[in-house]
Amino acid sequence: MIRCGRVERSHAELQERAARISAGLKAIGIGGGDNVAIILANSVEFMELSAGIALAGANPVPVNWHGKSDEIGYLLDNSGSRAAFVHSDFLAAVRGSGVQVPVIVVRGNAPLPGDVPEYETWLGGHEPDADPSTASVGLGMIYTSGTTGKPKGIVRDTVSPEVMMQIALSTMQRMGMGPGIATLVPAPLYHTAPNTMAVIAMKLGMDITLLDRFDAEVFLAAVERHRIQQVQMVPTMFTRLLRLPAEVRDRYDLSSLQTVVHSAAPCPQHVKRQMIDWLGPIVTEYYGGSETGPIVWCTSEEWLAHPGTVGAPADGARVRIVTADDEEAPVGEVGVVYLRPADYWPGFTYHGDDKKRREMELDGFVTVGDMGRVDADGYLYLTDRANDMVISGGVNIYPAEIEAVLYQMPEVRDCAVFGIPDEEYGESLAAHVEVGEGYVLAEEDVRSFVRERLAGFKVPKLVVFDDDLPREDSGKLFKRRIRDRYWKEADSRI
Repeated sequence: MIRCGRVERSHAELQERAARISAGLKAIGIGGGDNVAIILANSVEFMELSAGIALAGANPVPVNWHGKSDEIGYLLDNSGSRAAFVHSDFLAAVRGSGVQVPVIVVRGNAPLPGDVPEYETWLGGHEPDADPSTASVGLGMIYTSGTTGKPKGIVRDTVSPEVMMQIALSTMQRMGMGPGIATLVPAPLYHTAPNTMAVIAMKLGMDITLLDRFDAEVFLAAVERHRIQQVQMVPTMFTRLLRLPAEVRDRYDLSSLQTVVHSAAPCPQHVKRQMIDWLGPIVTEYYGGSETGPIVWCTSEEWLAHPGTVGAPADGARVRIVTADDEEAPVGEVGVVYLRPADYWPGFTYHGDDKKRREMELDGFVTVGDMGRVDADGYLYLTDRANDMVISGGVNIYPAEIEAVLYQMPEVRDCAVFGIPDEEYGESLAAHVEVGEGYVLAEEDVRSFVRERLAGFKVPKLVVFDDDLPREDSGKLFKRRIRDRYWKEADSRI
């Protein structure tokens, strides 16, 4: 079964509806490599559209529905989407974008308009496609989060069903996936990891429960009710679960869980250790990019033996740490992380920007902008994003190291450390800190805590208490949005 909220369908029902979607798209001339936008919250309709668009030979383009009209308009225009399926809640943002594209509206909380096709009526007007495409399997074109600029559409090489199955087989054991396994998808399907996992789970005929949004206690209740065995999460979800009172967490039976996978953002060491202590050694981590797929993997046992690692390469994938001179860094030295996927993983480019794709490659390896080091056992440790590194008075400072210390403070719920203009040193450190409910914290408390644990030059010069840090549902922090304010102010004074 596949379920979300009150909607539940068998796999057979979903495939029959997907075949109707395919027929409907072909009827308006969509197929053969065309792009079709999906602007929906997590829902069973999202899954059947992913399957149906692929059956028509087209590419699903999941769109982050949190975007404003201009942002959604950019994605529709940049992708060249030939049509868009939109929850009624987001129709105003699509119309406000000014991009002209045929729209089919899926019932949401907002009233259905009378001047555009309604999804169920449109679906019922088509018989199942008798000649579905087999060239695509629904992974589609997903846009990066755009933490360092405009989102980029990732265009993968064509994936045959055979290669798709090889990808599934290579990851399903580590991910705890397989036919008959019950999985829970708590993250938005417009992100690469949950989308890819959900599509693979659909192909494997797994029992799939989708959450329309993440709520810590609702998550626990879903695990108990549906006897969930496998789930993929992000560290932000871990933090929210651990904030629940112990009596609330103990109220739910989580004994069915066999595998908890996480990725997408750095996980503070104390958070990960608490999750392993709570759930047992069933927590698996992987690291890679939306472009490369999983590159390194790490079991609970491996992490406990190498605290802080994100894992070691698997399935023939490789990691290379590169210095500023484009040379391979010695063991233990920090540099830019370059990745080379397993041979079966499809190649990629960026939609309309192959130059950007070429710029990120070095000798067959690609970088997604992270910095890190590899230990003598081959385990990778991430230190920061390359563009987050702060150079203060000629000294390289990695904000992630300072953030990891701040997360040890019980009062700190979230934080962001970055460089701001400094007339004397070029850059100095700023820390935006979100204080947990019921706690009180002073600027000097923050500085003293860091000073006791790190060198003096790593102590933030500026501390700002901020209760609205711009973090993606995937857990990624849009640090650029905060940092840019300081640099724009400095530019305006010149």
